[in-house]
Amino acid sequence: MTHCRLLRPALLAGIALAPGVSWAQAANSTSSANNQDSKYQIINVHIGASPLGGGIPVQKWPTAVQTFSSQDLTKNGAADLTRTMEQQAAGVSMQNSQANPFQPTLLYHGYTLSPIQGTPAGLSVYVNGARFNTPFGDLAMWSLLPDDAIDSFDIVANNPVYGLNALGGAIDVKMKNGFTAPGGEFEIEGGSFGTVQGHLEYGKQVGNTAGYIDISGARQSGWRDEQGSDLKNAFADLGWRSNRAELHVNVIAAQSGLHGPGAVPVDVLQADPAAQFTGPNSINDKYVRVSSTLNLKLTEKTSLQAVLYYENLWEHLINGNGPSDLPCGDGQYLCQGGAGGAYSTTVGGGIIPQYLPTGDNAYGQLNLNTTNTNGYGASAQITHKGVLGQLVAGVSYDGGYTTYSAAAYDGALSLNTRDYYALSGTGLGYMVDEPGTVPVDVGIRNAYYGFYATDTYNITKKLALTVGGRFNIAQIALHNQRGYDPNAAPGGLNGSHYYQHFNPSVGAAYNITPLVTVYGSWSVQNAAPTPAELSCASPQDSCALANFMSGDPPLKQIVSRNFQMGMRSTFIVGGLNFLSVQADVYDDETSDDIQFLQSPYNPQGNGYFANIGSVHRRGGDLAVQFTATRWHLYAAYSRIQATYGSSFVEQSNSPYADNNGNITVNKGDFVPGIPENLFKFGADYHVTRRWIVGFTGTAQTGSYLIGDASNQDKKLPGYALLNLNTRYLLTPHVTLFGNINNVTNQRYYVYGTYSSIGDVYVAQAPNYNNPRSYSTGAPIGVMAGMKVTF
Repeated sequence: MTHCRLLRPALLAGIALAPGVSWAQAANSTSSANNQDSKYQIINVHIGASPLGGGIPVQKWPTAVQTFSSQDLTKNGAADLTRTMEQQAAGVSMQNSQANPFQPTLLYHGYTLSPIQGTPAGLSVYVNGARFNTPFGDLAMWSLLPDDAIDSFDIVANNPVYGLNALGGAIDVKMKNGFTAPGGEFEIEGGSFGTVQGHLEYGKQVGNTAGYIDISGARQSGWRDEQGSDLKNAFADLGWRSNRAELHVNVIAAQSGLHGPGAVPVDVLQADPAAQFTGPNSINDKYVRVSSTLNLKLTEKTSLQAVLYYENLWEHLINGNGPSDLPCGDGQYLCQGGAGGAYSTTVGGGIIPQYLPTGDNAYGQLNLNTTNTNGYGASAQITHKGVLGQLVAGVSYDGGYTTYSAAAYDGALSLNTRDYYALSGTGLGYMVDEPGTVPVDVGIRNAYYGFYATDTYNITKKLALTVGGRFNIAQIALHNQRGYDPNAAPGGLNGSHYYQHFNPSVGAAYNITPLVTVYGSWSVQNAAPTPAELSCASPQDSCALANFMSGDPPLKQIVSRNFQMGMRSTFIVGGLNFLSVQADVYDDETSDDIQFLQSPYNPQGNGYFANIGSVHRRGGDLAVQFTATRWHLYAAYSRIQATYGSSFVEQSNSPYADNNGNITVNKGDFVPGIPENLFKFGADYHVTRRWIVGFTGTAQTGSYLIGDASNQDKKLPGYALLNLNTRYLLTPHVTLFGNINNVTNQRYYVYGTYSSIGDVYVAQAPNYNNPRSYSTGAPIGVMAGMKVTF
């Protein structure tokens, strides 16, 4: 957070965007309008009306917006996008099913966005105007985004201009360049859990040309078994600008290897808090992205914005599980689910033999899959700023081609760590080819088209009306590259799908004073099923963590209808002390919502996507921040209620399931995994001109376990965390910093579900019998580092 002494006598119109917004940050990124009759200057904060920008004054915008700077990203150590949202953004919480700190699932107003397959996406991410969600599963690969090179980001609620799957909103990220980030910086940090991370950046402008480069890396061994992480990122930008145009070309290159022990039965965690259930579990990614942006001033009032991008993502997933094939009881073969099931078969129809001695219950299964995606796209828009308002109109195209292969192998689990291994002479194990688990090799092509416009009209000097809309078209085609498989679902993998929808929006903002704005809006958004969802929509051919594919019935697209209203305000509290307040309430109804359901054929984490009817999300946020000469304080409270609007039946490992393994979800039941109450708070205090101390805190109430959509079991416990931080300016160019995270060493859980128990022997807890399974959060951790600028 920028030191308050840098502030001039200025007020920021509509600055109450979020707890993490600093006054100086907003001042540095906005234009100003002088007020000669006041001793203060009112600075108008501008936000983007679309991913390509548009520069709408926030006091005229009719939806909730939260803005964060690069300073907010480093509040608790090295730059971290997801940590900043978790600790400072109103309405945001995190899950972590894989128990790897670099793979969190983000929830905003009850909508999810994840790097892990199996979580339907309800938010969009844009980087420098180009879509960042992966073409295959609409995932957000947080580990591949160079956080140190982020200049700022916005969380924008319910704007259909942001395209497909922006049901709950969008995260709009802007990267640094040589014009905005001149000079150099070197940072190194290390501490608990074997953490070492650092980055080097340098930017320089020469005349009309500027360049910027950032190289970063991180390693961590983790606080649990087999939880290591290794990340490497690089970002470079070359820019040119004149009085009428600005052009940039930039590159992201990244590689990560992430291991996650996942959720573990609570009886096992009690015996060994560091244990994994089964393994290995890892995701390895390689990523490159090249993009170019253009901003061209056509006339004094009209400009053109455009972006062009290409990306390639290669991902390999390794997932060790408990068995789905067990001895038939005849001493010779394995059967699906054990005695009484059909024979387990391999490719070609051969029956898998009983390869372990009778009585040995160390059977296991390994799931492997590889994804190679080429993504590409372009967008262009015209922005016209007139006396009475501003019009933005544009078109977009996002395409992709993905090759996907997957297979499951039967083998065994080691005694102490339950890591999968193959028996000698079987290669990776016996490749499984049976109903519910078939090898896959498929090609997927998808194309998304968008046509949008939004017009903000100044009815009076105080009242602005915004009307807009977007027409979305989605085309998805699948081609089976493996050939006919009698064990696959009827219809095969070949197929094509087409979706279209028009999403209107209307809203108004009224300035009670230049520093107090009330607003309201109504909008419609849609989300077409992703290729991953369309290809995993049958319980007969389920997917392991949504990473297997089959020929399945088509899914319907999700359509959400949203209403929200709120207030942004800033008040002078004597001298240069300012109090900022933002409040908003929202009410969302989605029809044909998509959820990942457990397969009745394979309980070891397998599932399929299905439309489950409507979901109702409603709630509100209240965010307050206070800035004084030495102090900066913020606090936020969010209330989120997400309930099912339809009844349905699903399979579950819940102890409350019936004899067929089913639970009945009724209208009004709460959606699992979403805490109803979120609290966030923090402060910075300038002890001296060189020394800053501060703290951040988060708290949330409990949520129902994934798999308990019927709300019959007790909730995952809530928790409260407190973190301390300090920074000391040793010289004008050298800063020392340190952090203590989870200072009270709170034991807490970041994800809860049910595991299929009984078929996996656990040496640490041989008599475990509780299917409740948790992912544990990080214990107390100490970090220290140094930053050098030049």
